[in-house]
Amino acid sequence: MESSKESCKVCVTGGAGYIGSSLVHSLLQKGYIVHATLRTLGDEFKVGLLKSFPNAKERLFLFEANIYKPEEFEPAIQGCVFVFHVATPLQHTTGYKYNNLVDATVNSVKTIANACIRSGTVKRLIYTGSVFAASPLNEDGNGYKITMDESCWTPLQLNVPYSNDFLKDYKDAKTKSEQELLKIGEDVKANDHELEIVTLTCGLVGGASYLPHLAGSVLTLLSQVLNNAASYNNALRHMEELLGKIPIVHIDDVWRAHIFCAETPSVQGRFLCARAYISSSEIAKYYQETYPQYCHFNQEYLREFGRDIKFGSTKLEDKGFAYKYSTKNILDDSIEFAKRSNHG
Repeated sequence: MESSKESCKVCVTGGAGYIGSSLVHSLLQKGYIVHATLRTLGDEFKVGLLKSFPNAKERLFLFEANIYKPEEFEPAIQGCVFVFHVATPLQHTTGYKYNNLVDATVNSVKTIANACIRSGTVKRLIYTGSVFAASPLNEDGNGYKITMDESCWTPLQLNVPYSNDFLKDYKDAKTKSEQELLKIGEDVKANDHELEIVTLTCGLVGGASYLPHLAGSVLTLLSQVLNNAASYNNALRHMEELLGKIPIVHIDDVWRAHIFCAETPSVQGRFLCARAYISSSEIAKYYQETYPQYCHFNQEYLREFGRDIKFGSTKLEDKGFAYKYSTKNILDDSIEFAKRSNHG
C-alpha cells in the first residue's frame, strides 16, 4: 500500500502500553505522523514516556479515548490512513452503559471500525488479537486438533483448567471481538468499500520494551524463574491447557508484523503471529540450563505433558514477513528486561 510516510497519518490506540509504545516509537522512527490514544491525558508518566520518543515533538499527537466510550476514538482516527487498534481493557469498569468487559470490548471494535469507514481516509485497520482466541481444543473439549492455525477458534462454552473470571472474560472478549471485526471485513469487502481489515492474533509476547516495569505477558513468561505460583498456574498453565502448548513471540517482531501488515499491498483477514510453539516444561528447562543462578524453582515446572500439536500457520511468512527473533532471543531478552526492572 503506497503512501508517503512523511505525510501519512496513522492511529495507535492504547499507545502507552507494552505493544502500543513500541509500535508508536517505531512508527515515529519510520517517519509517520502518529495519533496515539490514552485513557487519560492526565497520566503524566504515560504522556511523558510517549513525548520522550525521538521525533515525538514534530510528529506525535495525543488523544484521550476510553474503550468504554468508544466514540471518543473518532477524532484520533480522522485523517489517518492506517489504524492500529491495540487497546483492550483488562478489567471491567462500572458506571458505563456496558454490563461487562466483553460487551465493552466487542462494541468498541464495532465503533472503531465504523469510524474508519466514515473517515473516508482509512485504508486499513489492523487489530491486535490474542492467541487466547485461537485454541486448537476440539469443540467438546476432548483433546486437541493436530495443528494450530488460523482455522482455530476458542470454544467459548468450555471450562479450561486454571481459569478464573478475568481469564474467561479476556478470552471471550478477544475471541468475540476478532470474529466481529472479520465479519465487518467481509461485509465491507462485499460492498466494495476500500477499507481492509487485518487481525494479528499474537502469541505470548516477551522481550524488553520502553516501559520501566514488566508487562503482564513478560511476567507470565518468567513466572517459573520468579517462582510466582499464581502467575504460573493462572496464566502460563492455563494458556498451555487452552492452547496445547504456548505460542511465543518477541515484542520487536510484534511491532514489525503490525507495520508489515500496514505497508504490504493486499493484506486482509486473520494472521497468527508467533515465532515458536513450546511447552511450559521447555521454557523451564531452558531457564534452568541457561540461568541456574535464578532457577531455584518447583520441579513441577519441568513436568512434560506430551502433546504432539504442530503450529501450522505460515500465512504471515507466505506474505513475505520474516521473524528476526528466535525462542532463545525471546527468553533471554525477557530475563534482561526483568533485571533492568529490578526483578532479577
